[in-house]
Amino acid sequence: MRVRIASTKATQKITKAMQMVAASKLRRAQTAAEAARPYAEKMDAVISNIATAAAGSPGAPALLAGTGRDQVHLLLVCTGERGLCGAFNSAIVRLARERALSLLNQGKEIKIFCVGRKGYEQLRRTFEKHIIGHTELRSVRQLGFVNAEDIAKTILARFEAGEFDVCTLFYSRFKSVIAQIPTAQQVIPLVVEAPAANAGPSTSYEYEPEEDEILTRLLPRNLAVQIFRALLENNASFYGSQMSAMDNATRNAGEMIRKQTLTYNRTRQAMITKELIEIISGAEAI
Repeated sequence: MRVRIASTKATQKITKAMQMVAASKLRRAQTAAEAARPYAEKMDAVISNIATAAAGSPGAPALLAGTGRDQVHLLLVCTGERGLCGAFNSAIVRLARERALSLLNQGKEIKIFCVGRKGYEQLRRTFEKHIIGHTELRSVRQLGFVNAEDIAKTILARFEAGEFDVCTLFYSRFKSVIAQIPTAQQVIPLVVEAPAANAGPSTSYEYEPEEDEILTRLLPRNLAVQIFRALLENNASFYGSQMSAMDNATRNAGEMIRKQTLTYNRTRQAMITKELIEIISGAEAI
């Protein structure tokens, strides 16, 4: 029992240290994720405005108009590189798995590209033959736009080669330390939201050069921006989930230590009582 208590205390020290590390990294990751949201949302608004003006144009880029088919779907699944973070990775993988099974039941063809080691390890158990590639960012100390741009170039190269028709991005959107929302976002072809009916008169813009030329240059960058935003949201969600998980683990370890100590004291008291009874019985026999 002494060995078990010492082992549990050592585990408690580790989980407490991991909780403090996650808490210290969470603030920076949360700030980065929240700073990326306005830029990504504004780019969505600009592209939506230009796409509305260019709707129906025969020269519309394929990233906006699509290939005209809906048969091959690419699932871009972004997860973490490490575990010990509660249900963070599992929630994203579960959402991607449900979408994959739904598409297969509809007779569609799926391909999976994993960003992050944990998602790849979980998905290859069921969809190994559908995984066409994966990348790991474990060696990256601080996420930068260049990391997202490399992933975007790979996806764009596969799209231009005609390997898929629709691409959906899976990640976890950070809401709070105890709430991370698994999200699926279609990025190819880009989904343009129609303006609300009560939004009032829309502003008219004149673009130079033409809308199609602007979209041709802006849409690839938008893909990289959306992937970068997903990576930052994932990073903040990971540390938030890890902080909560390690806090729960520390509390559970404390409860286990309390129960083990109680059992140890009771066992020790029973052994002492037994020895006293044997000594008294022996003395009376003499």
